[in-house]
Amino acid sequence: MPLPGPAVLDRARLLVSPGLDASVVRSLERTTGRPAERAPGRAPDDPFLYVGDALPGPLRDGRLVWFHSVNAGTDALLAAGPWPREALLTRTVGRMGERIAQYVLAWILAECQSVPEHLAQHARAEWRRLPSSLAAGRTAVVHGTGHIGSAVAALLRACSLRTVGVRRTAGDPPPCFDRTVAAGSVQEAEETAAARWVVSTLPLTAATEGYFGAARFAAMRGASFVNVGRGACVDLDALEAALRDGRVRRAVLDVLPEEPPGPQDRAWTLPRTVTTSHSAGITAAEDVATDFAACWEAVTSGRTPALAVDTGRGY
Repeated sequence: MPLPGPAVLDRARLLVSPGLDASVVRSLERTTGRPAERAPGRAPDDPFLYVGDALPGPLRDGRLVWFHSVNAGTDALLAAGPWPREALLTRTVGRMGERIAQYVLAWILAECQSVPEHLAQHARAEWRRLPSSLAAGRTAVVHGTGHIGSAVAALLRACSLRTVGVRRTAGDPPPCFDRTVAAGSVQEAEETAAARWVVSTLPLTAATEGYFGAARFAAMRGASFVNVGRGACVDLDALEAALRDGRVRRAVLDVLPEEPPGPQDRAWTLPRTVTTSHSAGITAAEDVATDFAACWEAVTSGRTPALAVDTGRGY
């Protein structure tokens, strides 16, 4: 991953997207020691760094040395066109892992306490005792063992769930996982069959598009499925079939292939499914300011930031 040298960074102009929060802009100016400029319609002749949610086409062909995304996902950025070969790409994660982990845990506990059924009974003015169960001791299989997946696993493990991570290669598990297995392996199929919950935290890349298809859902034995990664990682036809035949008990989808879904979108009619509005990991203004400052400190010290994106892999 390219790093802008000190001489280039000293001369680089700071450009920001029009909708960036004013408090973030002030923080960027303090961090970089230079004034922020709203991005012009064409690429400047000088080297520049850009902070925003999208990179306008004309700026891809200029002297971009660094783009910091205010979002965690960078698939849309990379899909919009070839990434400038000499430009560093970093992203904002902030406390997203913590937020997404709490979202996943909330839905797991809601299921254990029959919350959906209680809400339905309340709407019918019906009084009937419903069963509850403990999450402790059950297995959660988390696809993706990066920042988000590890945060999810850490919180679930703190609640005494057994956590299994699925990644490209097995290897030694990070501390928050009891075990990791390789994607597509016999071990993955075995763990999936034993899982009570299957969670996707995957980014969208060429390798993960349609990752959850008929074969993966067929391996489930009544697990509930939670997607907090990317919508296009899931084949909705395969998910619907698995929900209808009972291989998937329930589904919680915070992300969809097409967002926002229209009133007639199938996501609203999938059985035993709740769709939320891509809200599990909202990025706050302070997250952008904090993460950019950490990236700036790394770059100016000659180090690759921890939040740098490998544009070849897509994450």
